[in-house]
Amino acid sequence: MARRWPAWRGVLPPAAWLILLALLPWWLGLPLLLALAIAVTVLQQRLARAHAALIRRALRWGLPGVLFALQRVLGGDAFAWGAALLGALAGYTLLAGLDAWLDRGQRRAPAAAPSAEWPELAMAPIGPAAEIIELQPPAWQVAADGLLDPLGGRVAYRDGVYLFEIGGCIDGAGAPAAFSPCGRWFAAHMRSGRGVLLWDRLRGRQHRLRGWRLGGWYRGQPYLVRRDDDMPLALSAVLGDDDVEET
Repeated sequence: MARRWPAWRGVLPPAAWLILLALLPWWLGLPLLLALAIAVTVLQQRLARAHAALIRRALRWGLPGVLFALQRVLGGDAFAWGAALLGALAGYTLLAGLDAWLDRGQRRAPAAAPSAEWPELAMAPIGPAAEIIELQPPAWQVAADGLLDPLGGRVAYRDGVYLFEIGGCIDGAGAPAAFSPCGRWFAAHMRSGRGVLLWDRLRGRQHRLRGWRLGGWYRGQPYLVRRDDDMPLALSAVLGDDDVEET
């Protein structure tokens, strides 16, 4: 029984308040409840949280006592109990609205970050980091007199065939050609029609891209366009096109 005493101790004061208002005339209890409601509304910012909670609890427990006093004055018959029930419906509806209005600031509180974490949240990036791509234009060279290979040696051009002094050859290509800044990629116009030929010298793979043009280099990788006003696309995005031939 000793463990249950704190719970009973919390119920006894509001129960005593309810009984007091039930014994008082309703025309004394009702103005008292109205005064408490006005006080907690007007003085919300000045009242301590514990005092505001006590007044709101007094309103919830005091309303049944006032209604019981009202039905007793009306004679205690069915009409009196009906009027008390209607009063309870209206009263608790008003109390629910009052609670919602008083708690309006608490509902917005979770949206605000704690002050200690605010600098970290302000500095945190929102979404993926944006990257501005600035292409390095290709340096096209006429291969009539041969080209200087960035990886070593020279490159000779004869009848649509590029012969690399350090090894390898490319056929079916036009005279204008270009190397990537690091020398990994070799690019040339396709001889038979509009398009570009790309050779990945590191992997030994050739890509013949009909209808595409070399827009430039970014981080040593080729970016391609179909027209001058198109957005450049990386080679990985272009390889799914039907006009792409890999060898």
